[in-house]
Amino acid sequence: MLAILTYIREAIAGWWSQFTLQTKLLAAATLVVSLIMSGLTFWAVNTIQQDARLNDTRFGRDLGLLLAANVTPLIAENNLTEVAQLSQRFYSSTSSIRYILYADDTGKIFFGIPFWEPEVENSLTIQRRIQLPEDYATDAEKPMVRQHQSPDGEVTDVFVPLTINGKYLGVMAVGINPNQTAVISTNFTRDVTIAVFITIWVMVILAGVVNALTITKPIKELLAGVKQIAAGNFRQRIDLPLGGELGELIYSFNDMAERLERYEEQNIEELTAEKAKLETLVSTIADGAVLIDNNMEVILANPNARRIFGWEGINVEGSNVLHLLPVGVQMEITRPLYEMAAGERESAEFRIPLNQPIKRTIRILLTTVLNIQRESIKGIAITVQDITREVELNEAKSQFISNVSHELRTPLFNIKTYIETLHDYGEDLGADQRKDFLSTVNHETDRLTRLVNDVLDLSRLESGRAYSLDGIDLTQAIEQTLRTYQLNAKDKGIEIIQEVENSLPLVIGNYDLLLQVFGNLVGNALKFTKAGGKVAFRAYRIGAKLHPSSKQAEKVRIEISDTGIGIAPEDQEAIFDRFFRVENRVHTLEGTGLGLSIVRNIIDKHHSQVKLVSEVGVGTTFWFDLPIIEEEAPCVDELLTTSN
Repeated sequence: MLAILTYIREAIAGWWSQFTLQTKLLAAATLVVSLIMSGLTFWAVNTIQQDARLNDTRFGRDLGLLLAANVTPLIAENNLTEVAQLSQRFYSSTSSIRYILYADDTGKIFFGIPFWEPEVENSLTIQRRIQLPEDYATDAEKPMVRQHQSPDGEVTDVFVPLTINGKYLGVMAVGINPNQTAVISTNFTRDVTIAVFITIWVMVILAGVVNALTITKPIKELLAGVKQIAAGNFRQRIDLPLGGELGELIYSFNDMAERLERYEEQNIEELTAEKAKLETLVSTIADGAVLIDNNMEVILANPNARRIFGWEGINVEGSNVLHLLPVGVQMEITRPLYEMAAGERESAEFRIPLNQPIKRTIRILLTTVLNIQRESIKGIAITVQDITREVELNEAKSQFISNVSHELRTPLFNIKTYIETLHDYGEDLGADQRKDFLSTVNHETDRLTRLVNDVLDLSRLESGRAYSLDGIDLTQAIEQTLRTYQLNAKDKGIEIIQEVENSLPLVIGNYDLLLQVFGNLVGNALKFTKAGGKVAFRAYRIGAKLHPSSKQAEKVRIEISDTGIGIAPEDQEAIFDRFFRVENRVHTLEGTGLGLSIVRNIIDKHHSQVKLVSEVGVGTTFWFDLPIIEEEAPCVDELLTTSN
């Protein structure tokens, strides 16, 4: 039972909580008004009932006194027949008299009307039990009146003492029926009041239920649906079997949601396509591109930006860009970014060196992204340009100009000095001095010519000019190179060793360019090898025929080795740069510093790479490979493609 009551209480509480404040206030006002009206009605009914009782009491008392005055002499004379007749006339004359009883001075009932009714006997039995007050018989002006309930309703009992000449003869009891009109009216009023009270609350409850089922619930469903639509959930639908205006409203809502869903799908497809185009376009940009919002969170970053900042494999979208950038970049752009987000500036540009993830120099351009009306800032575009090559070229250009200026100034100064001396003091100089001066001028002129030629050669090689590659005989090129430097090696006391494989096949190359490569490498080897050292020139085949399991094409490897001073490991990376010279470190020999740079460019033109192995104090070996021409090979271009 307790569980049922608890369930009912919770159900009522849940039902009550669903009502709005206005509905709750209306219910409370209805309750108060109904209680007040019901209270007033019951008060009026009670007042009417009290007045009716008072009237019944007065009527019964007056009637009892009148009847007692008429029957007392007859009872004194013991004329009971006349008493019966008179009592019968009184009883018959009005319907208000319920019964008339007579008792002697001992309280014994000796006569009653209607004597044929069993209820009179019951009343007589009841009256025998009544104990009247002691002074009751002496005070005929004070009849005793009481009300009691009978099966037919409330009855007013009037007890009148029968006295004559001060002698107490007995008591007369008269039963008075209530006023039927007043009783009916009172009962009807009470019943109507109860019915009205119940009807009001039944109507209130029914109105609440109808309101909850037909108005409140649909409105709540509509409100929840509108909130879902506002939040972007266009799949929201309302399924309530209602008619009328609410049904039309629900149908219109579902139709609107369906249209919005279709529009959203179309817009999503278009936006997805546009986003894919934009991402494809951004990903193909050579520069790094990062788009952030006003909260500094990354919206988009293309692959080049990820590579520059080392973001590969990291999901940076949605993260604060300042937490992802290197420290040096953070320090430079943090304040400008916040100023641009606040609208205090529109753009900014920075050049920042980076050490992580690799050493490079970048240029960062910051630009605000405005809305279509160009009224508010929607984000900031960060463009990152890797200008490492540009910086290196600028430095190389500056270094090139400085080195060329230095290399040109020294021979020109020497030439000018000796020529001026010959011009001014030629007659005072001896023949040997003039010959020595002219020899120096000739040497400096050759040095100047070599520098100019090297610069021109390097410029030609780096200009992208195409060179024809044909089949050449390496043996002939090697012998020509060694004949050129044989005398120089003999003067320096250096032994040149030739280790060339017999019957070398033809290789793909440019004869003149390879002669220049051989000359530079052999010349450097002789230059940096002390007297008594050795320079070895080797050429031999490698590849498929010697190693059948290898998938590489057959090639010829060329090696130039020396037992010279060697190259330190820290210099081996820069040895092929322009104007880099080992003698800058050892301060012994002179040169342009362009020879190995020319060698590298020429070997690149042959689709190969020049490599070196060196140890300080032991010597250096330079080597590279050239593809051979097979007899069944259809063309040189195909061999070049295979070799690559």
